[in-house]
Amino acid sequence: MDEKKMGGMSVSVLTIFPDMIKSFIKFGIVKRAIEKKLFSVEIINIRDSATDRHRTVDDTPYGGGSGMIIKPDILAASLKSAKPFREGRIPRVFFLTPQGRRLDQSYANEISLLDEYVLVCGRYRAVDERFRELYVTDELSIGDYVISGGEAAAMVVIDAVTRLLPGVLNDFESGIDDSFQNGMLDCPWYTRPETFEGRRVPDVLVSGNHSEIQKWRSIKSLQRTKEKRPDLLNQK
Repeated sequence: MDEKKMGGMSVSVLTIFPDMIKSFIKFGIVKRAIEKKLFSVEIINIRDSATDRHRTVDDTPYGGGSGMIIKPDILAASLKSAKPFREGRIPRVFFLTPQGRRLDQSYANEISLLDEYVLVCGRYRAVDERFRELYVTDELSIGDYVISGGEAAAMVVIDAVTRLLPGVLNDFESGIDDSFQNGMLDCPWYTRPETFEGRRVPDVLVSGNHSEIQKWRSIKSLQRTKEKRPDLLNQK
């Protein structure tokens, strides 16, 4: 029996701010997945691999320029301390960078099929290119913008992937029907009260006719996609 079946998916996160990740996994769907033993998170403080008394992880760039560069030897030592490497396995190693493949629902689905993976959170100006060349298997972006470090991106990836694991959501269908799973945005949804500030729930939703309800939802999903994200339809 493989590790995923025995103990769920596992992720190792390399970061210089471990408390950010520790706080994140205490809430919501990720906490639930951990409690159900469907998912586990190993948090590795990159500074623990530093060898000087100041726990230095960065240095100035060769050739000059602004900013600091995370040292390749420190990152490599941190990576090799992750559980998969300690146990002799070579996992997918995702470096979080705006230069990477953009995370979308298809990519999240792909990652959700892995037994284990590693997320490397960069900071400062960059990480040494040699670490990327030698150890990174995938470069992953959450969008075409720059944030201060990879921790926020790691949280996005973990949340997007973990909710796809069977048994994590109370109603697994809610994950299947999410926006982007079928290449379109989700339809509008309503709940009680039936009338709110003069606006009633669409009649079809209280009709009890499930085939008509499904048809209505499909039409509304298409309409919403045309209005808000027509680029998604152009990709089909």
